[in-house]
Amino acid sequence: MKPAIKEWNGHVGPVLDSKNGFEIIDCEICGYKHATPVPSDKELEEIYRHEYYTDEKPFYIEHFKQDLDWWNIVYGDRFDSFEQQLGMGRRRLLDIGSGPGYFLRYGKNRGWDVLGIEPSRRAAAHARSLGLEIIEEFLDDRIAAQIGQFDAVHMSEVLEHIPNPKALLQLVYGLLKPGGVLCVVVPNDYSPFQLALRKMKDIDPWWVAPPHHLNYFDFNSMEKLLRKIGFSDTLCEATFPIDLFLLMGDHYVGDDTKGRECHSKRKAVEHMLHGAGMNKLKRKLFRSFAELGIGREACVFARRSSNSRV
Repeated sequence: MKPAIKEWNGHVGPVLDSKNGFEIIDCEICGYKHATPVPSDKELEEIYRHEYYTDEKPFYIEHFKQDLDWWNIVYGDRFDSFEQQLGMGRRRLLDIGSGPGYFLRYGKNRGWDVLGIEPSRRAAAHARSLGLEIIEEFLDDRIAAQIGQFDAVHMSEVLEHIPNPKALLQLVYGLLKPGGVLCVVVPNDYSPFQLALRKMKDIDPWWVAPPHHLNYFDFNSMEKLLRKIGFSDTLCEATFPIDLFLLMGDHYVGDDTKGRECHSKRKAVEHMLHGAGMNKLKRKLFRSFAELGIGREACVFARRSSNSRV
């Protein structure tokens, strides 16, 4: 049976799922999957200024602290890629959706000039306690005009939350200096492993979570959107395909204790390879995962043309 076709406010595509009063469509206009209808700006502001780190992720900062040694390996990989692509002397970075600030602190300790943008009051306050400069707002044209341009922009787990990813990426393009590099990280949703679990185990699509997640990307749709805006030289790298544990029978969805157990095993693999001097092997493995469309997140690096103008 073919899925129903949904038309909404200039968007059209087959309906993949329905949840919390929203329908997820594979939008032919946007080129990626997203929710309809889109919440108002006022509703989203309330969610991300007040609710997100209190109601949706109450233990997020606590877990971040517990995982910091592992996060620093992740951050090291991303800064290695920035520095390899930018060369010497280009070290000004903007982190959009900077959360509790640990990515910025890592960069600052590594010699980068860093600035964060974070609308959550709780997360912004924590980042300032680390000695970081944070703009406690949503990025818009007004703020973009005030902060200048950057050699690198980092945007992790942001695009899935906002009503217009294309508009934000166009704004980011203008914030990059010619030849600058963007690193964008999004959940890799409707992935082969997720679809296998859904087909064989009849598991509800746990990754579908509107209104907190409005957009559902994979490697292909993320790359296409970046190229449509004008970015080039994309490099894709997956994060660990933690849904492997679901395939093995460890049902962590909705079970925080089981989820932390699986996450600890995932960290152990990455710590082991890093400690053994095999971090390059790990990154090659994760890039191979990306080619197959698997991995829990899609991490995509893309460059603004050296001679482009906005």
